[in-house]
Amino acid sequence: MKTEKPTPPARRASIGAKRNPASQAAILAAARAVLAEEGYAGFSIDAVSRRAGAGKPTIYRWWKNRADLLMEVYSAEKAIITAVPTDDLGRDLTNHTRALWGFWSGTPSGRTFRALLAEAQSDPEALAVLREKFLPERLRDVRGLFNAAAARGDIPTEEVEARLALYLGFNWFYVLTDQLEAGQASIPAAMRLIAASTR
Repeated sequence: MKTEKPTPPARRASIGAKRNPASQAAILAAARAVLAEEGYAGFSIDAVSRRAGAGKPTIYRWWKNRADLLMEVYSAEKAIITAVPTDDLGRDLTNHTRALWGFWSGTPSGRTFRALLAEAQSDPEALAVLREKFLPERLRDVRGLFNAAAARGDIPTEEVEARLALYLGFNWFYVLTDQLEAGQASIPAAMRLIAASTR
């Protein structure tokens, strides 16, 4: 008795450099699925191509490397942080962090972010894109909280970038080690320390 092999997805037509919305959606969905099932180690353009039924040339025409594709997967799940500033930096950072961690935990974005950082460690071009393009946009809101605190005189202006780096280190430790749930209780104390006045 012959066992029929599953039929692979039909190849999607490419329309050149201009993105076909249906093909783009299929590729991003395939990228999310491959990342969820195989993890970063199994994430490749080949795997995404097979899953989406899209040709590799099409994928590379729209995304120049894995990092580009991962960044778009993350952007498609972009967090909407709705925490309202309170003129108290420690409280503002606590609210912002809880909203961000909720986004990382409640969507595939935490896994995607870990993959992005891993890709940047082995690919200088990916690191440059992460540092110069991806992070500045993602840090705009939280940098604004530090700048507002400096404008109020709560923290020295010259310490904004150093405090932002401390904030990033705290968040990245918990997302990279997949301990967001365990770290929830530490958020308020950590944010008070990062926001503490040194005047």
